[in-house]
Amino acid sequence: MKVAVIKPSLFGERSKDALNPLLFAILKALKPAEVELVFYDENIEEIPLALSCDAVALTVETFTARRAFILAERFRSRGIKVIMGGYHPTLCPEESLRYADSVVVGEAEDTWGEILSDLSAGSLKRIYISKNNADMAQITYDYSVFKGKKYNKLGFVQFSRGCKFHCEFCSISAFYGNNVRTRPVETVSQNIKSIPQKLLFFSDDNIFSCPVQTDALLDAIKPLKRRWGCQISIDAAGDTALLKRMADSGCIIVIIGFESLNRENLQLMGKKANLHSDYDAAIRNVHRAGIMIYGTFVIGYDADTKDAAEQAVQFALRHRFAIANFNPLIPTPGTALYKRLKSEGQLLYDAWWNDSEYKYGDATFTPKSMTPQELTDSCRAARYSFYSYKNIVRRMRVTNLHSFINLGVFLLMNFISRKEIHRKQGRRLGE
Repeated sequence: MKVAVIKPSLFGERSKDALNPLLFAILKALKPAEVELVFYDENIEEIPLALSCDAVALTVETFTARRAFILAERFRSRGIKVIMGGYHPTLCPEESLRYADSVVVGEAEDTWGEILSDLSAGSLKRIYISKNNADMAQITYDYSVFKGKKYNKLGFVQFSRGCKFHCEFCSISAFYGNNVRTRPVETVSQNIKSIPQKLLFFSDDNIFSCPVQTDALLDAIKPLKRRWGCQISIDAAGDTALLKRMADSGCIIVIIGFESLNRENLQLMGKKANLHSDYDAAIRNVHRAGIMIYGTFVIGYDADTKDAAEQAVQFALRHRFAIANFNPLIPTPGTALYKRLKSEGQLLYDAWWNDSEYKYGDATFTPKSMTPQELTDSCRAARYSFYSYKNIVRRMRVTNLHSFINLGVFLLMNFISRKEIHRKQGRRLGE
């Protein structure tokens, strides 16, 4: 039996910011001997639509849902079974079942084997529901799945799943629930040793959700002599001793969700750690440790006016952020934000991700303090401004570029981000 595992792209074409999906390595490691698996990532390679296989398994995010639905219809028209899993089918199983023969809700570890067995027996179920309690100590990754695939030279590692915070707009808790699970430090260390890339990124939504375990992880990483990045919450940036230990173990960049400069917005989104943090002091701490900052902002909460995006840009420039995102607030299905905006009648689309009129970067709802067009235009202008050649050079002169590695990472991220922003903005998904 042959199964093709496919990751669709936003527009059905390749991109420069493609990152190797850890799901491929997980499914490869779970593969029974009698099953042939082939893997295609549309972000780096063309998907052969004439491909001969018994089934296609699509891993689907909300932004790639429309493209996944298009591909599913093409494969099903040829009599090929289609299975969908990932964030979007988990949060929208009924919608996904209109395009797929089977949908996986939740994680793959306790469902994938059953799916392949049922597929082989001709008894594929319409829906498989994970308990989302996979033993993290038993999860293995077969990185050979990426051999020959042309991704950026960045290795991915996972230490934990879940996040200790529950922000209104975030789909992490909607997918994983309220618990945070970690993998054994020794297992993660062995993973890192097996990855050829010298530059690593931890895919964890917040690597410091379990501080005691993370402390042990830093001790294990240091002798491996790798450079790495991760996502942290801003409360970790208040711990100068921790930041020094991170830098000593090889950390060169952290993603921090600042999200808003307005306390009213932070209160509404449930960003409790940010409410009680001094942004300026936190940023100074990170920079003094020699670590670069990738800051993220969401624009469009109730207190935001049409000037909010530009204010965020000036904040990011003033504080020498290496990278930053200025995203229009997106109500993702399954989140508290989506439910609230729908109940208040603010949504412009019931399902923006599958609407032919929606274009990447568009507002998807009517904000309280600006028009949808003002939200769209201000976020686009913010992205273009931050990644203008002038501002890239300006930031390069003052950002923490303590080594050639840091400089190389800075330049690569900025020029890829600039190119991808201009490529994506204003395009219809799936086409």
